[in-house]
Amino acid sequence: MINQVSFLEPIEVQELMDKNLAYVIDVREPKEYAQVHISGVSLMALSMFNPSDVLPPNNKLLVLHCRSGLRCGLASEQLITAGYKDKIYRMAGGLQAWVAAGLPAEIGTET
Repeated sequence: MINQVSFLEPIEVQELMDKNLAYVIDVREPKEYAQVHISGVSLMALSMFNPSDVLPPNNKLLVLHCRSGLRCGLASEQLITAGYKDKIYRMAGGLQAWVAAGLPAEIGTET
């Protein structure tokens, strides 16, 4: 179970997304997502998180992210408890690390 979850650096997540090899889920809340998010990721807020809704397309790695890394850890635990068997990746440092690395993010109008 411990080895089921690994970390990826934001640049690694970007590279996987560019190659269409990652299914990325943002577990932040909708208001946070509206403020800033990574283009092409799915929103599945932790407050409404249902492990049975997590269905990565074939041959794609499941990558979870949040603002800093805490909530995607909680989502990982929920997935494992619900019986999810495949590898789970967490983006190290969350969206804060993504933005700090200068990777592209969509800025919204929510405040």
